[in-house]
Amino acid sequence: MKKESILIAVVALIVGLLGGYLVFSISNSGKSQQAATPIPTGSGSPTDYTQRIAQAEKIVAQDPKNLNAWISLGNDYFDTEQSQKSINAYGKALEIEPNNPNVLTDQGVMFRKVGWYDKAITNFEKANKIDPNHLQSLFNIGIVYSMDLKQPDKAAEYWNRYLKMDSTSSTAMQIKSMMSQPANGMPPATMK
Repeated sequence: MKKESILIAVVALIVGLLGGYLVFSISNSGKSQQAATPIPTGSGSPTDYTQRIAQAEKIVAQDPKNLNAWISLGNDYFDTEQSQKSINAYGKALEIEPNNPNVLTDQGVMFRKVGWYDKAITNFEKANKIDPNHLQSLFNIGIVYSMDLKQPDKAAEYWNRYLKMDSTSSTAMQIKSMMSQPANGMPPATMK
């Protein structure tokens, strides 16, 4: 249980840092020559998210081709547990840049959250096809197979690919731990 709490805290920190980076990188793209209005940043309080979301929504209303604003919206909706809005914002980003493995993976995580496991798997597989070294997509597809679809051997297929590229990080250690534990009475996945 303590490991899960630490993992959740680490994931939240990474998502927060990524969201902060994207907020700072938002700029008007396309034909607009006006300077982008800075999106307020802060500690991630509800007010900060509300302000950032409102600002990013204004940006995409004026410039619907602004990739970074759509990604920022997706991330802020993700962080504020607005799954469907996050899915939609990531979808708009993917209309602009369909081969972005990070956005595909983030949208896949949201698909998983709402129970659309097939769509999540499709996104993770596409992200990994675009970038065969995209570790996050391999990790997440294993999660769906292991935790949601109760197919530990299928999860192991993807996690073993992950471990061939990274066998020492904290995520790799988490994968090894999950693969060694029986899941709901099912035999543990096999490491190769």
